[in-house]
Amino acid sequence: MGNLNSELFAAIDSVASGADEHALAASVQELMAKYRGRVDPEDLVLASDTDVAAYAAYRLPATFTAARAAFETAAASIPDLAPATHLDVGGGMGAAVWAASDAWPSLRSTTVLEQSAPAIALGRRIARRSTAPAVSGSEWRRFRLTGAVPDGPRVDLATMSYVLNELTPRVQEEVVRSLARRAGTVVLIEPGTPEGYARVIAARRQLAEEGLTVAAPCPHGEACPIAPGEDWCHFSERLNRSGVQRRLKFGTLGFEDEKFSFVAATSAPVARPVNRVLRHPHKRKGLVSLNLCTTPPGVEERVVSKRQGETYRAARKTEWGDAWPPPEGASR
Repeated sequence: MGNLNSELFAAIDSVASGADEHALAASVQELMAKYRGRVDPEDLVLASDTDVAAYAAYRLPATFTAARAAFETAAASIPDLAPATHLDVGGGMGAAVWAASDAWPSLRSTTVLEQSAPAIALGRRIARRSTAPAVSGSEWRRFRLTGAVPDGPRVDLATMSYVLNELTPRVQEEVVRSLARRAGTVVLIEPGTPEGYARVIAARRQLAEEGLTVAAPCPHGEACPIAPGEDWCHFSERLNRSGVQRRLKFGTLGFEDEKFSFVAATSAPVARPVNRVLRHPHKRKGLVSLNLCTTPPGVEERVVSKRQGETYRAARKTEWGDAWPPPEGASR
């Protein structure tokens, strides 16, 4: 399903091209002001067709790109996972729906829970353009998150991206624990900020307490070795901006970097890497410095020199978020 990103981006461009850009720009400014502050759980942020079209053009490509990267990392650490059923909570316009089908082509059905009726309408409209059955045939239900997700059939995969920040701490915990009881694998994504990382770490602990095994991005299932307040675990993905995105963002660059934190936990067997690269490797002539989360749990700087031959060549190709050492046969 390697063409899903182009299908989605074409659908987003179609939505934006049919709208008044001045109205979209005004809506973007209002939405970003709300999201930069603390979102009131009682406030329906995506309240109009203009709001959802603006959000789709402004944020959907980035949230899709982050979700796809998180899901691909999770899939590598859970190699036997071939989910057929998917529950996406707080799904917005379906970024995680598209990304999950890209990472797991085995998906056959998806249910999306979302509180905004305009977001559901646009999500359905965009999804119909997809060639992936779990996207085009996705079922959308209106649901407001005020506690645990509703009971229902057990699913293979549950996801929630960029939602925990909109919930009170009590509701965050209730939702995370209910997902752990409802799904075989859970993947949660938050912004790559210290606050987003703190929410992910709390959710990581709750998923483990419910009996799931941490699969990604961590190379171990023990407590996070990063000292609170000193640093935070997050990753970054670069994506190209369309013309309308550049105009809505008042930007001149043809790309942007989306930073995110995430956790994947599962009841399936895991094959975690020995180490995970936590920052952009520092590459200079004859040396590569790798900042690693390690097994046993720890954080260390590892220097690879040109004298190490194949290891050095692998380090030169290694990027932020990669496993280290690379899986056998991996190449870029």
